[in-house]
Amino acid sequence: MESGDLRVFRAVALAGTVTAAAAKLGYVQSNVTARIRQLETDLGKPLFHRHNRGMTLTADGKLLLDYAGRIVGLLDEAAKAVSSLEGPLGPLAIASTQSCAAVRLPRLLAGYHRQYPDVELSLSTGHSSAVLEKVLRYEADGGFLAGPWPEDEVHAVPAFDEEIVLVSATEHTRTDALAGVPLLVFTDGCYYRSVLERWTRDRAWSQPRIMEFGTLEAIVGGVSAGLGISLLPLSVVAKAAEEGLLRVHSLPKPYNRIRTYFVIRKDAYVSRPLSLFLDELADAREAADDAASEGSGDSAGRGEGGPADEDPGSAAGWSKEKLPTSTADSSAGRNADEAPAGGRERASDGDADRDWMQELGQTQGAGQTKAARRGKRKGEITA
Repeated sequence: MESGDLRVFRAVALAGTVTAAAAKLGYVQSNVTARIRQLETDLGKPLFHRHNRGMTLTADGKLLLDYAGRIVGLLDEAAKAVSSLEGPLGPLAIASTQSCAAVRLPRLLAGYHRQYPDVELSLSTGHSSAVLEKVLRYEADGGFLAGPWPEDEVHAVPAFDEEIVLVSATEHTRTDALAGVPLLVFTDGCYYRSVLERWTRDRAWSQPRIMEFGTLEAIVGGVSAGLGISLLPLSVVAKAAEEGLLRVHSLPKPYNRIRTYFVIRKDAYVSRPLSLFLDELADAREAADDAASEGSGDSAGRGEGGPADEDPGSAAGWSKEKLPTSTADSSAGRNADEAPAGGRERASDGDADRDWMQELGQTQGAGQTKAARRGKRKGEITA
């Protein structure tokens, strides 16, 4: 059994077809088929069920996929360790939720690329559970997510604090008039979706219709057109609200604050490119904390710019002065007696975040943590 065979096997297992795996690897299909059959011959057991829709793993195949992921991951990390001795070069794969990638990461990644142009930086997006799965499967060096994670398998570093708002079409001026309006969300596994679903349940709304979308732009466009409502970071929808394309409704504590974390595997080798990225992230976090502490007194009036008959927390067309220009501490959404993030231990913030996230995690269909563990340990192929 050679490492190259394991890479081919893993590609077929994750892609589900020889054709897709061959295209990803840059091999001809006959070569991929031959290497899979040779691997099955060497092991003396079939690794795939072959059918008209493609190939699915047998029980032995699922077991091998777990080991193959770890072996290939360790080989890649060994290559990174050697290259790191020469300088910051080689690949650095980052995964992120779409909202974070759209607003928070462009400046961070651009600054990193300017300083370290020899690093092969790549970014993939998905909902929080998909990001976690990529990290656990060694497909990403680290990932930005907002949902629960298995603390025994990953380290989590605070990255960004987000103010979360409810968004609707501009004609909706009161949140109580939104009961029964469809919820526009990502597929199951999105952390923002779980928060929105819990918020509607806590308000004793009847079970709303769920409309699932694949992109952030589609959700924002659907909300603007009056198709439904959604829950998104203020940083994502601030410009659309300012242009009068949609209306923003403030949420009560603790729903109005979510902290995004950067997670890496505990068993991962921290290459020099990854180490330098963590330094850049720490600097960005420190700058955001400083800006938040300086501007904390300016946010009290936000949301009071609408007409007198609106909700106190609703505003369709904020001016730039009323839009916050820095992140606020997520602890404000959990306990009014807690100090700002910049003046307290991160561990305390993390405890509060984990309590809230674990509670919300129980409301999700499959559970992000459980799904990711199944994908890593049992080798299940998830869509």
